[in-house]
Amino acid sequence: MESKKRNIAIVCGGDSMEHEVSLRSAQGLYSWFDRERYNVNIVVMRGQDWHVKIGDDEQAQIDKNDFSFTHNGVKTTFDYAYITIHGTPGENGILQGYFDLIGMPYSTCGVLVESLTFNKYMLNNYLRSFNVTVPDSILLLKDVDRSITEDDIEAQLGIPCFVKPTDDGSSFGVTKVKDKSQLAPAIENAFKQFNQVMIEHYLDGTEVTVGCYKTRNKSVVFPITEVVTHNEFFDYNAKYNGEVEEITPARISPELTAALQAETSRIYDILHCNGIIRIDFIVTKNDDGTDRINMLEVNTTPGMTATSFIPQQVRAAGLEMRDVLTDIIENQF
Repeated sequence: MESKKRNIAIVCGGDSMEHEVSLRSAQGLYSWFDRERYNVNIVVMRGQDWHVKIGDDEQAQIDKNDFSFTHNGVKTTFDYAYITIHGTPGENGILQGYFDLIGMPYSTCGVLVESLTFNKYMLNNYLRSFNVTVPDSILLLKDVDRSITEDDIEAQLGIPCFVKPTDDGSSFGVTKVKDKSQLAPAIENAFKQFNQVMIEHYLDGTEVTVGCYKTRNKSVVFPITEVVTHNEFFDYNAKYNGEVEEITPARISPELTAALQAETSRIYDILHCNGIIRIDFIVTKNDDGTDRINMLEVNTTPGMTATSFIPQQVRAAGLEMRDVLTDIIENQF
């Protein structure tokens, strides 16, 4: 008798400015899943509206008691949630807590790690205690009296520097400050949308990104992608509108490649990650001319659009997305 297929929910949407990007990631994932092994549905979330897409023009509401849906009198309960929400509630631990409560396996890290990695400032300071090299930064809190001055910021971090939200993606709210007079407007702009803002030391070097996943039986670190943008930094247009060169494998030495892949694997283990993550680095030079690996960010729900890094790296590794996704799902059964 043929074994019963698992019911997989690709969970997308969410409540951040990355909602539309998440829908595009869901479509990419939907095209890659092994249909002989899995029944796959896309579940879209926005606020309290959780619905499953059925065909091209139908949908059914999700029963939040058990993450099921009923269509034509037939109830379907999912076996696994593949979370591809970029931003809240899928990248900050909120949705993971819900799935933990109902006993649903899911593709990402757990509640604590998601919450930690979502806050760039907290993550950087946590990883610094494990000798991970990260840029120096200053944290500012909305509606809290700030005694730090523009002169203080320049003295501590230098100019240029970056003003960025601690907890959002796709470079929303990020400003590269090239003159001290731009600091106040950049901070004010960031606080219009975010409650925590970090000011980060600017690093001039080679930007790269590395994907990784692990199961009980294997550890896979993908080929490295070099990110070359002619914009001020790797902003939204560079990420999603093609204003960037993405070179996989990166044009770096075998020794640096090995070091970056080893650091990616080490950070994965430090954080006890699950599923696919992607870590962004920038490589600068020490005073003696040796390479210095600086970690910028850990992405626990990396993009899966047609222009995203992970599919590129999977292809460069000679692997198939279908098999990678199967590895990740079956690891939890």
